[in-house]
Amino acid sequence: MTSEPRSRLSPEQRRAQLIAIGVAFLAEHPLDELTIDELATRAGVSRALIFHYFDSRQGVERAIVTTARDSLLLASEPRAELPPRERVHDTLLRIAGFVREHGGTFSSLIRGVASGDPAVRAIVDESRELNAQRLLEAFTELGNADTPALRVALRAWVAFTEDTLLELIVDRRVDDEAVVEFLEQTLDGVVAAAARARF
Repeated sequence: MTSEPRSRLSPEQRRAQLIAIGVAFLAEHPLDELTIDELATRAGVSRALIFHYFDSRQGVERAIVTTARDSLLLASEPRAELPPRERVHDTLLRIAGFVREHGGTFSSLIRGVASGDPAVRAIVDESRELNAQRLLEAFTELGNADTPALRVALRAWVAFTEDTLLELIVDRRVDDEAVVEFLEQTLDGVVAAAARARF
């Protein structure tokens, strides 16, 4: 029964299908619970076929995490046409909406990769760096100096925001607008502290 659909998929389609199944798995389970056997069963293919496309379990995990991370980054890409303040507000609202809609996946990414493969952790860290850079661009547009203190503060604030979104939206189901208002206040405080720093 599985050979017929397999023959209709190109290699690119088959690989994309396996990744999509893995991303769907993240919605309900931590990444470290996804075994090759589990993925093969869900896809209706052999273990050998999965190793053909990904070489190793680590290769599977990296592809899945990259896809999930890129979905979040795409959903929260800043709208360049907005002024800086509005851009930050709009981006935070869309991130909150993404987290509410994909809470399991977001939780698996943030909470589940800490003990995993260093390369997988690096993929998630890349998104933190990009989000910090997006904030840096907005605040330098607003006249803040690009200093080491500001860069450190924004990077730390991104990590703080991830935990806040998990706690308030995924766990407690707090209203998105209330969460974003709180995050904006903490962001202003962090930026103000960075401006007063002597480095």
